[in-house]
Amino acid sequence: MVLSKKRARYVLEEIIALFPDAQPSLDFRNHFELLIAVLLSAQTTDKAVNQVTPALFEAFPTPELMAGAEEEELAKYISRLGLYRNKAKFMKKCSQQLVTDFGGVVPQSRKELESLAGVGRKTANVVMSVGFGIPAFAVDTHVERICKHHDLVKKSATPREVEDYVCSVLPPEKWLAAHQAMIYFGRAICHPKNPECYKYAQLYHFPK
Repeated sequence: MVLSKKRARYVLEEIIALFPDAQPSLDFRNHFELLIAVLLSAQTTDKAVNQVTPALFEAFPTPELMAGAEEEELAKYISRLGLYRNKAKFMKKCSQQLVTDFGGVVPQSRKELESLAGVGRKTANVVMSVGFGIPAFAVDTHVERICKHHDLVKKSATPREVEDYVCSVLPPEKWLAAHQAMIYFGRAICHPKNPECYKYAQLYHFPK
């Protein structure tokens, strides 16, 4: 049974209240570094990404320099990450597109971001919300798992359906806070195996 929107909003706001100061865990200093870091974070942990990006960004601090690098050279810097060869290919192509299509500047719109190699809807949402302060809600594995575990959506819901539903429940100014808090909640409490959500009774004390 899926919760009503009123109860779903209550659960989401309680999760935000548990982690009110949650911040992005990827390390970055500008929009380009954020874009590349999020691209690299697919199917790996932010901690692992943070271990390889300092040397990567020191060697290739701009789209121009990264666009001019060989894929094999880029791959050496990220070889500890999963799918690193594909990611090296995406980094180079994405950087080339930034240079040729956007003057070396990371674009702000979803359409333009998704035109970049390796950038899907989730990555675009993160860059928009975290990088530019544009309301957007990114759905990663934590967010999807939490929404299904707490019956905010059907078990069969797609990531896009999860995104659309959360955005219909919460006002835009809370989308980023919800995304960040849910990542921390998923790591610390709502684990894939043996979730400990039951320890937080307030999550189940729904308003009448």
